[in-house]
Amino acid sequence: MKVTLERSALVKALGHVHRVVEKRNTIPILSNVLIRASGKALFLRATDLDLEVTESIPADVSMEGGTTLPAHTFYDIVRKLPDGAQISLETMGDGGQLLLRAGRSRFNLQSLPESDFPDLTAGELSHRFNLSANDLKKMIEQTQFAISKEETRYYLNGIFMHTTEVDGHMMLRAVATDGHRLARVELPAPQGSSGMPGIILPRKAVSEVQKLVEDGSTEVLVEISPTKMRFTFNDVILTSKLIDGTFPDYNRVIPAGNNKRLVVDRAPFAAAVDRVSTISSERGRAVKLAIGDNKLTLSVTNPESGSASEELEVDYDSTPLEIGFNAGYLMDILTQLVGDTALFKLNDAGSPTLVLDRDGAAALYVLMPMRV
Repeated sequence: MKVTLERSALVKALGHVHRVVEKRNTIPILSNVLIRASGKALFLRATDLDLEVTESIPADVSMEGGTTLPAHTFYDIVRKLPDGAQISLETMGDGGQLLLRAGRSRFNLQSLPESDFPDLTAGELSHRFNLSANDLKKMIEQTQFAISKEETRYYLNGIFMHTTEVDGHMMLRAVATDGHRLARVELPAPQGSSGMPGIILPRKAVSEVQKLVEDGSTEVLVEISPTKMRFTFNDVILTSKLIDGTFPDYNRVIPAGNNKRLVVDRAPFAAAVDRVSTISSERGRAVKLAIGDNKLTLSVTNPESGSASEELEVDYDSTPLEIGFNAGYLMDILTQLVGDTALFKLNDAGSPTLVLDRDGAAALYVLMPMRV
């Protein structure tokens, strides 16, 4: 293999693929990134056996071929080369080495054979549809924070995506929950998504998709089977295994009879929650909301450091209510809302609360109360 290419293109591609590679690996080949020169392009591929990212970049190929190199070392070398550098990559006989040249810099890198590299073949992907990068980004951002980190409940360690009919229209839904809060976002189902299997996209794949979306792809091709999911962003392809489990019936925890409506100005309310929770213990983080007569009093009591309270004018005309929430969870939800106001639909101090921008909003959140 002998290939020459621009440093800027290579560092960007390696930035995408090397993130998949775990820093510590018991299987040496999984520490490497596969590079293959073919036609007028250099193809790169990395995997951790659950997630695979591939990318192609333009290159001047003198001799076709492929090898694998230590992903993080390779990325660090290319990243530290000067802007505008031309990089030459050439395999050296059968010695398992690759020569990297750029200007006056030379690196001899140990390589492993391409034939040892695993292939996370996608197999048959039954459903395919296009999604705007903006819609995909919204679905991820507005649900990702609620993904559970509790490994024993592995079926909650991702975002559940499926299609469902709402008022005669097919919708694509994304749902995440950790048992304390739930986030649900929906948008009109893209053509081709109807009847897709309900799938759980793992947390690591969610994070990588989010980073790739931020690189500015306008349309994303999504392909799904019961066991794998693939996203194509222009020249970058991410394939992920799905969580093999059953997501719980989330509709059972979304309250339908909450008839006490509280409307608050979102930014001042979030700032007040942030201020009074300064005094709370990290473990509890409980903030009490006392609501009545268009007035809301936020309060925190911590036996070790004291107490704090703040009063806000709100829109509320139901019976007085006192309810407590985890301040961190409440802030997470308020951060995701996009409007100037937040609508809370409450029932009583022991029942889950609905939080949304307004009635009929695309994103809906459920927050479990705390004892205060």
